[in-house]
Amino acid sequence: MTKPFVESEIPKEPNYSNLNSWIAHPKIHDTILNNFYPENIDDLKADVFYIYPTLITDKKNISWNADIYNKEQNNKIKNTAIQFQASAWAKAGRIYSPLYRQAHYRVFFEPYTSNGGLIAGEIAYNDIKKAFTYYINNLNNGRPIIIAGHSQGAVHCKMLLRDFFDGKELKDRLIAAYLIGTSIKKDYFKDIKPMYNPTENKGYVTWNTFRRNKKPRKNLDPAYFSWRNNSVVVNPITWDNSTKTDFNQHMGLLFYDSNIYPQSIKISVEDGIIWSNVPRKIPKRIQLSLIKNYHVGDINFFWKDISENAVIRTQNFYNLNSKKIKL
Repeated sequence: MTKPFVESEIPKEPNYSNLNSWIAHPKIHDTILNNFYPENIDDLKADVFYIYPTLITDKKNISWNADIYNKEQNNKIKNTAIQFQASAWAKAGRIYSPLYRQAHYRVFFEPYTSNGGLIAGEIAYNDIKKAFTYYINNLNNGRPIIIAGHSQGAVHCKMLLRDFFDGKELKDRLIAAYLIGTSIKKDYFKDIKPMYNPTENKGYVTWNTFRRNKKPRKNLDPAYFSWRNNSVVVNPITWDNSTKTDFNQHMGLLFYDSNIYPQSIKISVEDGIIWSNVPRKIPKRIQLSLIKNYHVGDINFFWKDISENAVIRTQNFYNLNSKKIKL
C-alpha cells in the first residue's frame, strides 16, 4: 500500500548543473564506469544518454517518487544499473546518466496507475526532459548520441525520442536508441524506425526477455502488453529480424560475479517477446531456472552483444557523417 498522492510530499527536484544530480558523467572520476571505459575516455567519438530502470520496488516504501538525494538509493543505482547495464555502452561513448525522481514500481499496475501513478510518472519524465535539455545545451557540443534505457528508463527514452528527435533535426545526431524492456508499436514514432541491420543508424532496437515457453502475465508483468500485440522485437544477438539463434552466436552474458559468459544463450522470437533458455555455464544456474520473467536480465544476458554492436553502429555513423561531426 501507499498513501494518497500529495503534492507537498514530492521529493526535492534535481539540479542538473550540479554533478551531484548525475549518477554517471565523464567528470565523475570515481564512477564504476572507469573499469569499462577505454584507457583514454577522450578517444570516444560519441555520447551515451542512459536512463536506469525502476529501482524503488520495496512494498514497504510508501513513496510515489524516488529521492535523488538519498545516498543509499544512489549507491544501489551505481552498483546495479550503472555497473551491469550502462557499462555495456562504455566502449562506444561517454556516459551521461541523470538521477531522476523515478516512479515506484507499483505505478505500473492498477489501482495505483490511475490514483497517483500517472502524476508520479510525469514527475519522473519531466526530470529526464530537464536533464536532457541541460545536456544538449551545455554538454553535448554537437557530438553524436546513443540513447539507452531499460524498463521505466526505456519508457522515458521513448518519450525523449518522440519529443526531441522524431521528425526533428536532432535525429541527424542519433547513432541508435536501445529501448530495452518496454513495449513499442511500429507506429509509435512518425519518423524513427526499428533497425534490422547491425550497422544501421538513426533508429531503435527493443526486446523483452522471458524464459522459454513462459508468457507474460496480466497485472504481474509490464511486458504483458508486448505479448501477441504486434510489438517490435529486434534480435539482440543477430541485430536483425531473425527468429532463432544458436549458442555459438551469443557473444556474452555479464553475470553478477563480473565475468562474461559467451555462448550461454540461444533465443527465439515469439509474438512480441524473446524466449531464452536458462543461461548455461554460469554459477547458481538453478536459481535462474526458477524464474519465468527474465526482464531483469534484458541487458545482462546480451551485455557483450550490446557492447560490440554499439561500437559498430558508432563507427558506422562516424564513417558516414564524419564531415558533419564535431569532436
